[in-house]
Amino acid sequence: MKAYFACGCFWGAEFYFNRADGVTSTTVGYMGGTTENPSYEDVCRGNTGHLETTEIVYEPDKTPYEKLVKLFFEIHDFTQTDGQGPDIGEQYLSAVFVQNDVEREVVQKIIDELKVRGYAVATTIRDFSVFWPAEAYHQDYYDRNGKRPYCHARKQIF
Repeated sequence: MKAYFACGCFWGAEFYFNRADGVTSTTVGYMGGTTENPSYEDVCRGNTGHLETTEIVYEPDKTPYEKLVKLFFEIHDFTQTDGQGPDIGEQYLSAVFVQNDVEREVVQKIIDELKVRGYAVATTIRDFSVFWPAEAYHQDYYDRNGKRPYCHARKQIF
């Protein structure tokens, strides 16, 4: 199965999702906009509507969708409204792209739980659209370069 999350710089998101149980692969790319097959430069200009997104391929018998959604919320500041950390701009907004009503209900339930806990959740739930893989040099960026994310850190909240 596949899941799609936008939570700021896709390098850091991919780093954490790659380490989750049941995740078999990840691909970073762009989703949610109107430009076909956008480049990184196109997305950075801020006029495509695309968000930096991580596609996660996972085994639902090992990791249910809900667990991935909770990890998504733990690896970024889902209260930030203008980007993520030092990365400001539309392409860095927080969103979950859902493929069906079951996924939508799971995400909404977790958002509602976070709001009850007092968080001002900025994350949006969006309908799945075309996922455009990013350029090769963006794939597995931190693992290929032997670095750790500056843009993401995991904070246990569940």
